[in-house]
Amino acid sequence: MKNWKRTPFRFWLFLFIISTVSCANTKPLPVSNNTQKAETDLSELDKRDKSVILGAARFKEYLPALKGKKVGMIVNQTSVINNEHLVDILLAKKVNITTIFAPEHGFRGEADAGELVDNGKDIKTGLPIISLYGENRKPNPEMIQDVDVLVFDIQDVGVRFYTYISTMHYIMEAAAENNKSVIILDRPNPNGHYVDGPILEMEHQSFVGMHPIPIVHGLTVGELARMINGELWLADSLVCNLKVVKCLNYDHNTFYVPPIKPSPNLPNIRSIYLYPSLCLFEGTVVSVGRGTATPFQIYGHPLYPKGKYDFIPSPTEGAKFPRYDGELCHGFSLLDEPIEQLRKAKKIRLEYLVGFYNCFPEKDNFFNDFFIKLVGTNDLQKQIVNGRWAVDIEDSWDEGLNAYKKLRKKYLLYTDFE
Repeated sequence: MKNWKRTPFRFWLFLFIISTVSCANTKPLPVSNNTQKAETDLSELDKRDKSVILGAARFKEYLPALKGKKVGMIVNQTSVINNEHLVDILLAKKVNITTIFAPEHGFRGEADAGELVDNGKDIKTGLPIISLYGENRKPNPEMIQDVDVLVFDIQDVGVRFYTYISTMHYIMEAAAENNKSVIILDRPNPNGHYVDGPILEMEHQSFVGMHPIPIVHGLTVGELARMINGELWLADSLVCNLKVVKCLNYDHNTFYVPPIKPSPNLPNIRSIYLYPSLCLFEGTVVSVGRGTATPFQIYGHPLYPKGKYDFIPSPTEGAKFPRYDGELCHGFSLLDEPIEQLRKAKKIRLEYLVGFYNCFPEKDNFFNDFFIKLVGTNDLQKQIVNGRWAVDIEDSWDEGLNAYKKLRKKYLLYTDFE
């Protein structure tokens, strides 16, 4: 049954699609290039709720559990409190850290998306670094034999295919299998103010989607860890010895801007808000601006006939081999969309994908094999190819989302959004 509460929005959505994603003739804007700096709206940072106290900063809540223990840290460049890395803080507090485990993008967050991360040694501390984004996604018994407690502190963005939560799953699973404990130091979810998208079908389970949850799941990593445990989603229905250290002064309505970019291609809050919508293009031939100063804020393709914005990708720190390197791409820019408007939308903007497909000249080559794995269902590609409107496709998610929302409430640690 369709959710008719969406109906008043359809008229405005129709106007938006016709005006911004149509095949009408448009005059391209100036070509972007890599001398441009990524947009930084200082007013956004000024509005950030600085009263939030991160789980990692609540030392009294977890330092006693580390006393006399050998500790493994699952951390990256975001694991910082007041400009100091958590590893350095805990070492100064005489915590016995034996190993650092590095997720996708590496310990310092400099590796490209999908780029394998090697084992190594941290130059500053001399601690061994074990990659969980190379040959092993899950620690084997040998990797954690010198560890009693595993501490996870990484900034997430609340989207199912963001792989840090898959790393957390495997950390919990390895801990359960080897009688280790896990402490999650919770951080706010900047996309935690809504839930949207199709529910993953488990036959499409992969490292970019491990759980039967929607694309935008509306949970902090601590809440998701509780759900993984409570729903017995670990291998063999194991349950991890888990402790979650909550944030203070945070709820799911809090406007939170991460002070450090969560990964190389999410440079600001605009990209974080657009990520759930634009990352769907990663399963197609379309560029989302990797290799420019504004990734996940623009999108296009060399063959797109009537784009309103042009850009040329070239190698950058977070995109060493960008799609369409050196080629002129035609498409659209979302750089002028007000942040408040993006936040208030509380939905995946499926019209970007549907509109681009409808105008693309080579439809048979539009989707690639990664698309179904990314979205977690066979249905979405079929619906788009069959000409379904974006709003009708979104209505088809309602049943799954309603069931998920009931499940989600069991695991919340913070006041929910309205």
